Amino acid sequence: MASDDTLRTAPRFAVLAVAAVLMLGFPASHSRADGAPDVAALATAIERGLVTAVQEGLVSWYGAAFHNRPTASGELFDSTGMTMAHPTLPFGTRVKVTNVRNGRSVVVRVNDRGPFVGQRIADLSRAAAEQLGMVKRGVVKARIEVVEGTPSDAAR
Repeated sequence: MASDDTLRTAPRFAVLAVAAVLMLGFPASHSRADGAPDVAALATAIERGLVTAVQEGLVSWYGAAFHNRPTASGELFDSTGMTMAHPTLPFGTRVKVTNVRNGRSVVVRVNDRGPFVGQRIADLSRAAAEQLGMVKRGVVKARIEVVEGTPSDAAR
């Protein structure tokens, strides 16, 4: 069983996704020995459509200072692209992000890790932030939903 500290620090979407997996009868063999979820197995479940991961929280955006710098996935960050940084979702995963305040949505691809500020759940490219109408605010409450799991070549 996971410790209380593990559960407190786990991203909310992961906790929800693991709960959904357990309700679907996902084999217990997809947990690590320490009780934490096996992220690779979870990514496979998302890819196969067995789990829909949903998370709500604060999202921010990053742009000019990081433009053309390498992301955690190895590709160069393009502030005009439709991309997102997320702490745990596999690179290549497509995610629908909805601004809770105005209802606007955009689909982005995870290509970086972060955010590393406070309790934020994702950092968006400037282009995605513009489509969501959040550039001036900088940080908004949003819902993110996995719409397509990681392509098999991105998982390698």
